[in-house]
Amino acid sequence: MRARIENDVLFLHHEDLPEYKKGGSVVRNSFFWALKSIAGKASRYHDWEYEEEVWFALGRMLMSFSESGYLGYRETILEFPPSQERIPLLLRDVSTWE
Repeated sequence: MRARIENDVLFLHHEDLPEYKKGGSVVRNSFFWALKSIAGKASRYHDWEYEEEVWFALGRMLMSFSESGYLGYRETILEFPPSQERIPLLLRDVSTWE
């Protein structure tokens, strides 16, 4: 998922977020609700925002869903732009550069 940090807020690109689908995959729908539940702002067609206070939980959640094997690597890894000077320690295990 494309990610960026501005003013200590992590933004996940709205096009990369999982979609909730009635009757869809239980794992994918659970992933959607888990991400939405800790987001500071999670509006449809807008990037979701995560304050620094939840980055630890977000990292654990992404790692857990990644290790489950039900979701693809690109769905559970944060991809930062090269312009991002450094990836915060709390997110390093679940992050990479684009």
